[in-house]
Amino acid sequence: MSTQTAASRTVTRTYTSMKAAWMPLAALCLAFFVEMVDNTLLSIALPTIGRDLGGDTMSLQWVTGAYSLTFGGLLLTAGSIADRFGRRRVLQVGLALFGILSLGVILVGSTVELIALRAALGIAAAAMAPITNSLVFRLFEDDTLRMRAITLMMVVGMSGFVLGPLLGGTVLAHLPWQWLLIVNAPIALIACLGVHFGVPADAADGLTKDRLDLPGAALSILAIGLACYALTAGVQFGWGAPLTIAVIVGAVASVIGFIVRERRAAAPMLDLALFRSGTVRGATIAQIGTSIAMAGVMFALVLHFQYAWGWSPMLAGLANLPLIATMLLATPLTEALVRRCGQRIACLVGAALLAAGLGLMAWAVEVNYLAIAVAMVVMTIGLRTVMTICAVALVGALPENRTSMGAALNDTAQEVGTSLGTAVVGTPIAVMVTTVLPNGVWSPGLVASYFHGEQVLFTVLAVAVGIIAGLGAVTLTSSRDVDEH
Repeated sequence: MSTQTAASRTVTRTYTSMKAAWMPLAALCLAFFVEMVDNTLLSIALPTIGRDLGGDTMSLQWVTGAYSLTFGGLLLTAGSIADRFGRRRVLQVGLALFGILSLGVILVGSTVELIALRAALGIAAAAMAPITNSLVFRLFEDDTLRMRAITLMMVVGMSGFVLGPLLGGTVLAHLPWQWLLIVNAPIALIACLGVHFGVPADAADGLTKDRLDLPGAALSILAIGLACYALTAGVQFGWGAPLTIAVIVGAVASVIGFIVRERRAAAPMLDLALFRSGTVRGATIAQIGTSIAMAGVMFALVLHFQYAWGWSPMLAGLANLPLIATMLLATPLTEALVRRCGQRIACLVGAALLAAGLGLMAWAVEVNYLAIAVAMVVMTIGLRTVMTICAVALVGALPENRTSMGAALNDTAQEVGTSLGTAVVGTPIAVMVTTVLPNGVWSPGLVASYFHGEQVLFTVLAVAVGIIAGLGAVTLTSSRDVDEH
């Protein structure tokens, strides 16, 4: 049986229009939304959590980072498991665990316990993200419909990412912060039922019999975890401290070990030969850059709005509306750019806008909210353009029987960027401003110090992200569709 035939039989039914596929699309979008919204849902509550549980800047950084860390580290493993045991089945298990674990917040009494819970939620979420993207790609055989479906998933996912603070602020205005996680349980249940009844089961001949690459999974988790912790260890213990050096050496050794393992394994978790494709390599690099920008900006602005300006959680959530609106409204612009210029040029335009938006943000933080909103719009147009083009190009560049790996690789790049973005911004803030977040509105001196820290950080991000996204963009093709040429 050919690869094309085996892949097409993974889902026993394909659709000829978006309207006809409304039920499976709705179920998969809801599943993707719930795990993406949890990336940022607690970000708006960080000051409240810090006061309630007595957390400092570092612990709050790990409240958000722990989820991204386990999520990103396990995405490839989850994709491998799904390709072996069934994509719909693994997705349903992930949704069930996500809902049950979310109820565990009732028992949390310290930041350490909350960090552990967030890490566990990241594990459950890892069983959801790449599978939802892979299944939505397989619902259609027509390339145009596939592009529209993945674009829809991207909009839903990123809307969840930026809606998190708004939804969180609304809840905090009426309920304790614990409800931000409790609400996941009924949403996960609805998504699980929708997937069960709306998404066809996998056919047995569409699943792989390859053994799971457990050593590769362990090495990838170690590499990502140690690399992110190295930044925190450097601040807490000093860059020349034995522990910091040991963590850095461990991270480098884990990366080398992962590469060696994947090259020698009979059934590698990640086939490194995939990166010979410029589209795969470039799209992955660019996705890391976009997520660094998004995570860094959102972490910094949460503290900016609530601490420096003294806004309520709900008002701080509403302040993210320019991000949400632009994320939704920029779709026609992205599609027009790709049709007119091709993926490479359109992605370069997006990278330039992303860097410009971050540069504007460095200026805006000392001006007023209107200036910040303008910077948000410019940044998000670039972000939306780069993320959509890279997601479509990455999945489309792989063979039909590797779409799950393409989706997992895309999500892994984003989560690695999210972890790095939170660490890269959170750690310097602790160094330049304060390691302990004081109660109440900050003093004028501390506010001025924070604004200066933001200016430095956003300037650095503008340069770094612009280079990363730009380097990724130049390796793409001039294709105006999802096919690699």
